[in-house]
Amino acid sequence: MRSIRAAAVGAVTLSLALTVSACGGGTPTGGGSNDSPKTLTYWASNQGAGIEIDKKVLQPELDKFEKQTGIKVKLEVVPWNDLLNRILTATTSGQGPDVLNIGNTWSASLQATGALLPWDEKNFAAIGGKDRFVDSALGSTGAPGKDPAAVPLYSMAYGLYYNKKIFAEAGISEPPATWAELIADGKKIQAQGKQALGAEGASLNENVHHVFVFAKQHGADFFTADGKPDFTSDKVVAAVKQYVDLMAEDKVVPPGNAEYAQNQSVSDFAKGRTAMLLWQTASANLKSQGMNPDDYGVAPVPVQSGTPGSGTRINSMVAGVNVAVFNNTHNLDGAKQFVKFLTSDEEQKILNKAFSSIPPVKSAQADPAFNTPETAVLKNTLATSAAALPQVPSESQFETTVGTAVKELFADAAAGRAVTTESVKAKLLKAQQQMPAK
Repeated sequence: MRSIRAAAVGAVTLSLALTVSACGGGTPTGGGSNDSPKTLTYWASNQGAGIEIDKKVLQPELDKFEKQTGIKVKLEVVPWNDLLNRILTATTSGQGPDVLNIGNTWSASLQATGALLPWDEKNFAAIGGKDRFVDSALGSTGAPGKDPAAVPLYSMAYGLYYNKKIFAEAGISEPPATWAELIADGKKIQAQGKQALGAEGASLNENVHHVFVFAKQHGADFFTADGKPDFTSDKVVAAVKQYVDLMAEDKVVPPGNAEYAQNQSVSDFAKGRTAMLLWQTASANLKSQGMNPDDYGVAPVPVQSGTPGSGTRINSMVAGVNVAVFNNTHNLDGAKQFVKFLTSDEEQKILNKAFSSIPPVKSAQADPAFNTPETAVLKNTLATSAAALPQVPSESQFETTVGTAVKELFADAAAGRAVTTESVKAKLLKAQQQMPAK
């Protein structure tokens, strides 16, 4: 499932992964091979509820591409917990695919390896132009001031999913708009014998996504303007403490969720055990677990006060998947044709419908299929109140070190150990000290 994407970010740092020997890398096809110009190898990220489901979605489209161009695409759907390691190994071994999916938060880190094709004006022109894509998606394609390392393919945003029946039983008429309202509603729900809010306390990426948003809401960031880590400022410390306090102090997140890292919070919500869930584009995941779409609603993630918007009213990171091309492909023209195909209006509609994501292509996003109540909330979030994670070369280490710090703080909360401003700052200082020198 797409949220497992995180495991890859959290499990591997860039500096560590670049030391992996070539024997662990990709298959000897695609960029590192002598394949015919009439073939391409494509590593697709696992977007659906399982790899076989993805294959059923993608293979007819690849067959369509072959019929149109004569180019056969060899497909491998790679689980998220393997993908980053596979990609980084391929950058050193030279044995990887021609075309691949990457988590958009990895764009700057992978760009720094020099292994990916830069999408300059000429390359964007070959796929219809850069202006076809929404600005929020383009903001997560590489370091500022450099040609993007990838092209947006699927867009996602976080929403607050809430169980309508549990809300009604607790006498709550509408979803919370602020964190104070969420905590108050959570206590009402718990008074009815239900769990209030789910979290993935041991998932490094989920931790980072949420504390990044909290930091934005506090008017802070984890990096300075020149890209240096700044994890211990008062506002960042307050943001991280506020997130962990949902378990430690407010007690609206169950202590057992400190050990969750494999979508257990999604399963709890789908099975009616938990009233609320903060998740990115969850409908396909919930449907695969048998939850009726009529049983839940989707609202914007709460903010400190007021309603979501720009500035400190950010309520999501810009989530999504990009498509990239390895520089050493033996079929550059074919690879660009394939990227053009994947980002065409028709394919954007087909693929994003299948995976319950949002097209980053403006014209495809206007299709009525992406105007459901859930999608409308998420589209508006991406357009008005989402921010890209830091596009710095050390982004993957940031996700690992800060994600681990938050995981350890959740473990303290679950064990009944005090989570204080001092203990939060100490964990974040340790994370900052583990970051590479700029």
